Amino acid sequence: MIGKTISHYKILEKLGEGGMGVVYKAQDTKLNRHVALKFLPHHLTDNETERARFLQEARAASALNHPNITTIHDISENKGQHFIVMELIAGPNLKELSATKLELGKIIEIAVQFCQGLQAAHEKEIVHRDIKSDNIKIAPENRVKIMDFGLAKLKSAAPLTKAGTTLGTVSYMSPEQAQGREVDYRTDLWSFGVVLYEMLTGKLPFRGEYEQAVIYSILNEEPEPVTGLRSTVPVELEQIVDKALAKDVNQRYENADQLLRDLRQVQESLKVTSATTSSKSIAVLPLDNISPDKENEYFSDGLTEEIIMNLSKIKDLKVISRTSAMHYKGTKKPLKQIAKELQVQYVLEGSVRKQGSDLRITAQLIDAVQDAHLWAEKYSGTLDDIFDIQEKVAEKIVEALKVELTTGEQQQLSRRYTEDTEAYQLYLKGRYFWNTRREEGFKKGIEYFNQAIEKDHNYALAYTGLADAYILMQVYCYLPPHETMSKARSAAQKALQIDPLLAEAHASLGHIRSLYDWDWPGAEREYKRAIELNPGYAPAYMWYAITFFAVLGRLEEALLQIKKARELDPLSLIINNDVGLIHFFAGRYEQAIEEYRRTLEIDSHFFISHQSLGLAYLQLGRFDEAIAELQQALILSKNSSVVLASLGQAYGFAGQISKAEEILARLEALSKERYVSPYAMALVYAGMKDKVKTLDWLQKSYEERILFILHAPLKVDPGFRILHSEPKYIELLKKVGLEK
Repeated sequence: MIGKTISHYKILEKLGEGGMGVVYKAQDTKLNRHVALKFLPHHLTDNETERARFLQEARAASALNHPNITTIHDISENKGQHFIVMELIAGPNLKELSATKLELGKIIEIAVQFCQGLQAAHEKEIVHRDIKSDNIKIAPENRVKIMDFGLAKLKSAAPLTKAGTTLGTVSYMSPEQAQGREVDYRTDLWSFGVVLYEMLTGKLPFRGEYEQAVIYSILNEEPEPVTGLRSTVPVELEQIVDKALAKDVNQRYENADQLLRDLRQVQESLKVTSATTSSKSIAVLPLDNISPDKENEYFSDGLTEEIIMNLSKIKDLKVISRTSAMHYKGTKKPLKQIAKELQVQYVLEGSVRKQGSDLRITAQLIDAVQDAHLWAEKYSGTLDDIFDIQEKVAEKIVEALKVELTTGEQQQLSRRYTEDTEAYQLYLKGRYFWNTRREEGFKKGIEYFNQAIEKDHNYALAYTGLADAYILMQVYCYLPPHETMSKARSAAQKALQIDPLLAEAHASLGHIRSLYDWDWPGAEREYKRAIELNPGYAPAYMWYAITFFAVLGRLEEALLQIKKARELDPLSLIINNDVGLIHFFAGRYEQAIEEYRRTLEIDSHFFISHQSLGLAYLQLGRFDEAIAELQQALILSKNSSVVLASLGQAYGFAGQISKAEEILARLEALSKERYVSPYAMALVYAGMKDKVKTLDWLQKSYEERILFILHAPLKVDPGFRILHSEPKYIELLKKVGLEK
């Protein structure tokens, strides 16, 4: 065959041979590319029934389009012998890799990519039935590729061969496949359980000297525990393998998505463990305000935040974010306990005394695990010295922790965004009020940010603060988008014009690109740039998770990002709530409820978690509990129109239509006093199952450019489930780029 040309494919070399055919490397002379040609044995296609079966399966496989599945380019025949033209994959297969001891992180990454590809195939109702380590290749850039879907069988098609025909290599067969019984998606999950076991241990779980001995082992024996062969494997990962290898098909994972979810949790846990066992982790506790004037609280809090923001730009240093640090304001807890709760080794504490323009700042760095003071320093001066003091504190911390800085990090650490101390104080006041997350706080924040800009027209951070205030005024539905988002955009763009390397401004612009522009590629670019510039900036991960991945329905990716945010800011109420929210969008309501309750343990007055908890109860049909939580949220939110809409939706789902109508009337009356989003009205009508009016109000929302309010995105919010088959709803998703 070598050197021959078949159709427009020139055979170059033989790559391999197995029970399912011979594979050659070939040159596609039409498109000038290398491909793989797999010639199938004659017995697979030597009669009409077998040919029909082959073509059915090959056509199904050719429809798969996923980065983790080998692409099928063509199906053809030569002198009665059928062949498949496939993407040529350079790189080893897992059988070859498993001969060496793979790192746990690499194993989990391979498993995650595999599950993504397998889920895509299963969603097309295609079962592989021949998963084995030989059929999984690692392409350049560590891209996992599942091979040989050309031998798959359409689950929904009428079987053209008798049930359970044994196509798989015996060691990887599921019990039902080995017994010749009917198989479904879960047979692939078993086979991958074997592959995962093999990657972790270097051995197959079921062995024997001949085929029947292997089959006996599969049906009757339990494999040696993974941790017995490799003690460093986390128990949670061993449990995943055990569940995939459950002999009772009903005890296995139901689908690859479930397996993927558990793998991601282990993956995230390994990252967190790695980070928290590092000595380079620090919490900057709120500096005590010991000034005679207690109005200077904004200054001590602001200085704390500035130190945190400076340190968070250092990639090799884990820095706990402001929100979690502020949770310990005024606390009497021992430092060792605080460090344990925040999973850090080092703690910075100190005080600020400001009287007029005079300053005295004390700071001490403590190894809380070893209970050792590393250094303590007092800094005295005037407001004009504040930037020098901040820089000295950051440098001392870096020196004490022996952190090696890149040139860029060194420049960022000494970066001064203003030399005007008045502008600086106004900026700190703006952030102080912005952090209250209340309407009056946002308004005061806008006022102070504008005053800071008047003092220094090139103060990039003040422009970013202004952008963030306008963004959240819209997200919390205090003002309509046309009154906020253009101002937010102008401010964020001005900040980047002054300083293109300002991570906070890139994150703000990402928020605008997603929620207002519906420019998804643009939003992702901004979020990625923000994280690249400041890997310790928790809001960038949070917004990336919620306003990008979650809105698009990419929920497992959203979960990864929000957990990164929580690692940096473990006591943030909104971040903890958002972890639950992503489970909620994925239909994992019990897990969502656990996260919401955990958030309320941090602060029982956080109205958003009461609202979220109520909506989760609603989806479980626990109407009384749902309504009670939403009523509590309404009180705590001081009659938020969004919470009021959620309560109306709950009444609708509970069949209490007259009460839902009362809520609609209240929203109408409220709209005469302040802004009420049309999206809120749509939520209530969705609860009442009035599709026509729901779509009418969503159209009005579209015209206002608002299809997301306080964590109820159009595509994934279960409140809109009644619309999923409606053409107008699908068309609306297409208009905003949420449906291809």
